[in-house]
Amino acid sequence: MAWDNMLAVGIFMGLVGLVILMLLWPNDKRGARLLVRWGVPDPDEAEVALAVRYLKRRRFWYPWLYLALPLLFGGDNNGAAVLGTLLLGGLIAELLAQRPARGHRREAVLVRRTLRDVVPVWALVLSGLASVAAIVHLVPTRQWTLLAVAAGTTVVCWAITLLAVRRPPTGEPRADLALRCRSARVAIGLGIATCTAVGWTEGTLAALLITVAGIAAFLAVTAPLKRLPAPA
Repeated sequence: MAWDNMLAVGIFMGLVGLVILMLLWPNDKRGARLLVRWGVPDPDEAEVALAVRYLKRRRFWYPWLYLALPLLFGGDNNGAAVLGTLLLGGLIAELLAQRPARGHRREAVLVRRTLRDVVPVWALVLSGLASVAAIVHLVPTRQWTLLAVAAGTTVVCWAITLLAVRRPPTGEPRADLALRCRSARVAIGLGIATCTAVGWTEGTLAALLITVAGIAAFLAVTAPLKRLPAPA
């Protein structure tokens, strides 16, 4: 491709990214709605500001990742691009959140959060079973690309989850916990759905049922909270 054509494509993609970013950019209304969906009724201004910052850390990366990933890997699979965008955007956001907050920082709880405080044990078990089953199924058939997708997705999802647990506490305890739960549960749910989808691609009834079960597990794990869990 000629240099001027590459420049034109780059400018066009950049403009598309800016439009998507403006459409996704969080505001107070979206931040409050997020907290209410995840077990924080009637959030105050400080809690809403925390939720807006949480969303900004993720959504800033979404349009650029979605546009760059197909070019980087030389494909046009929209499903893979969406999955990669969500996972890498979440990972980058959790890495950035590891920095201690500036100024006064309220301790979220007197005891350190554990994995079970943000993700139920049954979801962790399902995640492990889905990952192991997909890998065991793919290795004998030598489907190395799908195996790499399953293993890589599992690593990234668990990295996001563990980072969400160890993130420095910020803001009011209930909002802090709600946002940790959302990050961890969405990551675990995406891992389960992805492993069940790529682990069985034979087009058989059994493969279809396993994929449907993975989607059902994703919906169950990522369902918004009616009430925040008590510390384990």
